[in-house]
Amino acid sequence: MSQEVSHVYFVPGMAADVSIFENIRLPESQFRTYTIPWKIPEKKESIGDYAKRMCLEIKHENAVLIGVSFGGVIVQEMSKYLTLKKLIIVSSVKNKFELPKRMKIARKTKLYKLLPTSVVSKIDNWEKLAFGDFAKKRAAMYQRYLSVNDKTYLDWAIEKMVCWDQEQCPEGLVHIHGDKDIVFPVSNIENCIIVDQGTHVMIVNRARWFNKHLPEIINDNLH
Repeated sequence: MSQEVSHVYFVPGMAADVSIFENIRLPESQFRTYTIPWKIPEKKESIGDYAKRMCLEIKHENAVLIGVSFGGVIVQEMSKYLTLKKLIIVSSVKNKFELPKRMKIARKTKLYKLLPTSVVSKIDNWEKLAFGDFAKKRAAMYQRYLSVNDKTYLDWAIEKMVCWDQEQCPEGLVHIHGDKDIVFPVSNIENCIIVDQGTHVMIVNRARWFNKHLPEIINDNLH
Protein backbone atom coordinates (compact mmCIF):
# COMPACT_ATOMS: atom_id res chain seq x y z
CA MET A 1 0.00 0.00 0.00
CA SER A 2 1.55 3.33 -1.01
CA GLN A 3 2.11 5.87 1.73
CA GLU A 4 0.29 9.18 1.56
CA VAL A 5 2.56 12.05 0.57
CA SER A 6 2.89 14.98 3.01
CA HIS A 7 3.24 18.51 1.64
CA VAL A 8 5.81 20.42 3.68
CA TYR A 9 6.08 24.23 3.51
CA PHE A 10 9.07 26.13 4.93
CA VAL A 11 9.19 29.80 6.01
CA PRO A 12 12.71 31.24 6.57
CA GLY A 13 14.06 33.40 9.40
CA MET A 14 13.94 37.18 9.54
CA ALA A 15 15.47 38.72 6.41
CA ALA A 16 16.62 35.28 5.26
CA ASP A 17 16.20 33.95 1.77
CA VAL A 18 14.48 30.60 1.20
CA SER A 19 17.91 29.26 0.18
CA ILE A 20 18.53 28.51 3.88
CA PHE A 21 16.56 25.31 3.20
CA GLU A 22 18.69 24.23 0.23
CA ASN A 23 20.31 21.36 2.15
CA ILE A 24 17.06 19.99 3.57
CA ARG A 25 16.25 16.76 1.77
CA LEU A 26 13.25 14.69 2.81
CA PRO A 27 12.43 11.30 1.25
CA GLU A 28 10.51 11.96 -1.98
CA SER A 29 8.43 8.83 -1.45
CA GLN A 30 6.84 10.51 1.60
CA PHE A 31 7.25 14.27 1.20
CA ARG A 32 6.96 17.16 -1.24
CA THR A 33 8.71 20.33 -0.05
CA TYR A 34 7.95 23.99 -0.84
CA THR A 35 9.34 27.31 0.39
CA ILE A 36 7.44 30.54 1.06
CA PRO A 37 9.55 33.68 0.59
CA TRP A 38 8.94 36.86 2.56
CA LYS A 39 6.48 39.41 1.22
CA ILE A 40 6.93 43.15 1.68
CA PRO A 41 4.40 44.25 4.33
CA GLU A 42 1.64 46.72 3.54
CA LYS A 43 1.71 50.02 5.43
CA LYS A 44 0.76 49.39 9.09
CA GLU A 45 -0.20 45.79 8.23
CA SER A 46 -1.06 43.67 11.27
CA ILE A 47 0.76 40.41 11.80
CA GLY A 48 -2.58 38.60 11.38
CA ASP A 49 -3.28 40.19 8.00
CA TYR A 50 0.27 39.46 6.89
CA ALA A 51 -0.12 35.82 7.96
CA LYS A 52 -3.32 35.58 5.90
CA ARG A 53 -1.41 36.74 2.82
CA MET A 54 1.30 34.17 3.48
CA CYS A 55 -1.42 31.49 3.75
CA LEU A 56 -2.32 32.11 0.10
CA GLU A 57 0.91 30.32 -0.82
CA ILE A 58 -0.31 27.06 0.74
CA LYS A 59 -1.97 24.99 -1.96
CA HIS A 60 -2.66 21.75 -0.04
CA GLU A 61 -5.01 20.70 2.76
CA ASN A 62 -3.43 19.25 5.91
CA ALA A 63 0.00 20.54 5.00
CA VAL A 64 3.03 20.56 7.29
CA LEU A 65 4.22 24.09 8.14
CA ILE A 66 7.77 24.70 9.38
CA GLY A 67 9.07 28.14 10.36
CA VAL A 68 12.54 29.23 11.45
CA SER A 69 13.16 32.06 13.97
CA PHE A 70 10.77 34.93 13.07
CA GLY A 71 9.36 32.53 10.47
CA GLY A 72 8.38 30.37 13.46
CA VAL A 73 6.29 33.26 14.77
CA ILE A 74 4.68 33.78 11.36
CA VAL A 75 3.76 30.09 10.91
CA GLN A 76 2.05 30.16 14.30
CA GLU A 77 0.02 33.14 13.13
CA MET A 78 -0.70 31.36 9.82
CA SER A 79 -1.89 28.25 11.67
CA LYS A 80 -4.87 30.24 12.98
CA TYR A 81 -6.29 30.25 9.44
CA LEU A 82 -5.29 26.75 8.26
CA THR A 83 -5.96 23.10 8.93
CA LEU A 84 -2.52 21.55 9.30
CA LYS A 85 -1.13 18.07 9.67
CA LYS A 86 1.78 19.41 11.72
CA LEU A 87 3.13 22.77 12.89
CA ILE A 88 6.87 22.92 13.62
CA ILE A 89 9.03 25.84 14.72
CA VAL A 90 12.84 25.87 14.69
CA SER A 91 15.14 28.27 16.60
CA SER A 92 12.10 30.34 17.57
CA VAL A 93 9.71 31.11 20.44
CA LYS A 94 6.20 29.91 21.28
CA ASN A 95 5.05 32.95 23.23
CA LYS A 96 6.13 36.38 24.44
CA PHE A 97 7.44 34.90 27.71
CA GLU A 98 10.19 33.02 25.83
CA LEU A 99 11.59 36.22 24.29
CA PRO A 100 15.04 37.14 25.65
CA LYS A 101 15.37 39.94 28.17
CA ARG A 102 16.93 42.37 25.67
CA MET A 103 13.89 42.09 23.39
CA LYS A 104 11.53 42.64 26.32
CA ILE A 105 13.50 45.76 27.25
CA ALA A 106 13.47 46.93 23.62
CA ARG A 107 9.70 46.55 23.62
CA LYS A 108 9.21 48.43 26.87
CA THR A 109 11.52 51.30 25.88
CA LYS A 110 10.53 51.22 22.18
CA LEU A 111 14.26 51.03 21.51
CA TYR A 112 13.59 48.93 18.41
CA LYS A 113 12.24 52.07 16.72
CA LEU A 114 15.74 53.57 16.91
CA LEU A 115 17.43 50.76 15.00
CA PRO A 116 19.00 52.31 11.88
CA THR A 117 17.41 49.89 9.44
CA SER A 118 17.93 52.21 6.48
CA VAL A 119 21.67 51.84 7.11
CA VAL A 120 21.52 48.31 8.42
CA SER A 121 19.63 47.15 5.34
CA LYS A 122 22.76 47.92 3.35
CA ILE A 123 24.93 45.81 5.65
CA ASP A 124 24.91 42.14 4.77
CA ASN A 125 25.19 40.86 8.32
CA TRP A 126 22.75 43.45 9.75
CA GLU A 127 21.27 40.93 12.19
CA LYS A 128 24.47 41.27 14.20
CA LEU A 129 23.47 44.86 15.00
CA ALA A 130 19.86 44.02 15.74
CA PHE A 131 20.25 41.00 17.98
CA GLY A 132 23.72 40.85 19.46
CA ASP A 133 27.17 39.81 18.42
CA PHE A 134 27.76 37.00 15.94
CA ALA A 135 31.13 35.39 15.29
CA LYS A 136 32.99 37.00 12.38
CA LYS A 137 33.56 33.62 10.77
CA ARG A 138 29.81 33.43 10.15
CA ALA A 139 29.75 36.73 8.27
CA ALA A 140 30.11 35.02 4.90
CA MET A 141 27.14 32.77 5.63
CA TYR A 142 24.98 35.71 6.68
CA GLN A 143 26.06 37.64 3.62
CA ARG A 144 24.82 34.76 1.52
CA TYR A 145 21.52 34.02 3.24
CA LEU A 146 20.33 37.39 4.61
CA SER A 147 19.18 38.88 1.35
CA VAL A 148 15.79 40.41 2.25
CA ASN A 149 17.02 43.90 3.13
CA ASP A 150 14.05 46.09 2.28
CA LYS A 151 13.73 48.81 4.96
CA THR A 152 9.91 48.54 5.08
CA TYR A 153 10.20 44.82 5.72
CA LEU A 154 12.97 45.17 8.34
CA ASP A 155 11.16 47.90 10.31
CA TRP A 156 7.96 45.87 10.28
CA ALA A 157 9.54 42.50 11.10
CA ILE A 158 11.64 43.77 14.00
CA GLU A 159 8.64 45.51 15.56
CA LYS A 160 6.39 42.45 15.12
CA MET A 161 9.03 40.15 16.60
CA VAL A 162 9.79 42.32 19.63
CA CYS A 163 6.13 43.20 20.26
CA TRP A 164 4.63 39.76 19.63
CA ASP A 165 1.82 39.26 22.14
CA GLN A 166 1.04 35.55 22.00
CA GLU A 167 0.65 33.93 25.41
CA GLN A 168 -0.52 30.42 24.49
CA CYS A 169 0.95 28.43 21.63
CA PRO A 170 -1.13 26.45 19.12
CA GLU A 171 -2.07 22.95 20.23
CA GLY A 172 0.23 20.20 19.01
CA LEU A 173 3.06 22.56 18.06
CA VAL A 174 6.53 20.96 17.91
CA HIS A 175 9.46 23.19 18.89
CA ILE A 176 13.03 22.29 17.85
CA HIS A 177 15.76 24.36 19.49
CA GLY A 178 19.53 24.38 19.71
CA ASP A 179 21.26 24.47 23.09
CA LYS A 180 23.78 27.02 21.74
CA ASP A 181 21.21 29.49 20.33
CA ILE A 182 22.37 33.01 21.25
CA VAL A 183 19.41 34.85 19.73
CA PHE A 184 16.78 32.93 21.70
CA PRO A 185 18.70 31.30 24.60
CA VAL A 186 17.42 27.82 25.43
CA SER A 187 17.23 28.81 29.11
CA ASN A 188 14.06 30.75 28.23
CA ILE A 189 12.52 27.90 26.23
CA GLU A 190 10.16 25.21 27.53
CA ASN A 191 8.88 21.96 26.00
CA CYS A 192 11.19 21.59 23.04
CA ILE A 193 13.29 19.01 21.23
CA ILE A 194 16.86 20.09 22.01
CA VAL A 195 19.55 19.76 19.34
CA ASP A 196 22.95 19.26 20.96
CA GLN A 197 25.41 22.00 19.89
CA GLY A 198 22.67 23.54 17.74
CA THR A 199 23.01 27.29 17.08
CA HIS A 200 20.45 29.80 15.81
CA VAL A 201 21.47 28.94 12.25
CA MET A 202 21.35 25.17 12.67
CA ILE A 203 18.80 24.81 9.84
CA VAL A 204 21.81 25.64 7.62
CA ASN A 205 24.78 24.09 9.35
CA ARG A 206 23.03 21.09 10.93
CA ALA A 207 20.85 20.17 7.94
CA ARG A 208 21.88 16.53 8.34
CA TRP A 209 20.16 16.41 11.75
CA PHE A 210 16.93 17.74 10.22
CA ASN A 211 17.10 15.36 7.27
CA LYS A 212 17.40 12.47 9.70
CA HIS A 213 14.77 13.52 12.25
CA LEU A 214 12.13 15.60 10.46
CA PRO A 215 10.45 12.59 8.81
CA GLU A 216 9.82 10.92 12.16
CA ILE A 217 8.81 14.21 13.82
CA ILE A 218 6.31 14.91 11.02
CA ASN A 219 4.95 11.37 11.21
CA ASP A 220 4.64 11.58 15.01
CA ASN A 221 7.21 8.91 15.77
CA LEU A 222 9.37 11.40 17.66
CA HIS A 223 7.99 14.22 19.75
